[in-house]
Amino acid sequence: MTDDSAVRVVLLLPDVLGTYSDRGNATVLVQRLRMGGMPAEVMEVSAQETAPTSGDVYVLGGGEDAAQAYAVQWLRGQPALLTTMRTTQVLAVCAGMQVLGDWMQDSDGRRTTGAGVLDLTTSAGPRRAVGEVLAECTDRDVQTLTGFENHRGRTYLGPGVPPLGRVLSGTGNGDGADGVLTANVVGTYLHGPVLARNPTLADFLLRRATGQALSALEVPDQEAARRLHLGGARRRRLRSVLRRS
Repeated sequence: MTDDSAVRVVLLLPDVLGTYSDRGNATVLVQRLRMGGMPAEVMEVSAQETAPTSGDVYVLGGGEDAAQAYAVQWLRGQPALLTTMRTTQVLAVCAGMQVLGDWMQDSDGRRTTGAGVLDLTTSAGPRRAVGEVLAECTDRDVQTLTGFENHRGRTYLGPGVPPLGRVLSGTGNGDGADGVLTANVVGTYLHGPVLARNPTLADFLLRRATGQALSALEVPDQEAARRLHLGGARRRRLRSVLRRS
């Protein structure tokens, strides 16, 4: 990004991977930048279009199995985009994270080759994970993460690949962790949208994309909503502990 240009947030396939309002993450990123005095714009790229390779941040959302399969083929048909996504900042949520991996396998054992941007694989779990999630982020500058999940995937990270966070309540990847955190990709199972729920995660992503730290904001309504979500997730965690005891 140059000093005199707007930060470009590219929302990929909102018409395909748009089931859980994850497109709101792109809105949060642009609004956060503007509130911090930095020009920014969203570019939405639909299934009928070719994605630019000039974005500063790429955003992928969640979707059903058919949408996921389409998204993989669409991505694999754009090798220049995949090359860009291996070095440029990316936020990938739920199915968006799965399609960037090496492969996905459904409950019938059918395996689909992924886009190969991330060293991870996903298989169908025994049951669907639904509900609020609480996770402690791997990066200490990011607060405890909240969000809701609705997926059956169980994601396995490659050797040495760190997760986005440690799950305190909920399922996430299925092994006690949630998502993935590489040098340029933030992946998670959390919806909400996740960046609206967790503004420090938005700032973390933008700091990596722009090389600049944004000034802190005071948004009382957002903080009240965050306390509400944290409280709900913690109550769920307590009920789960009591049921096991």
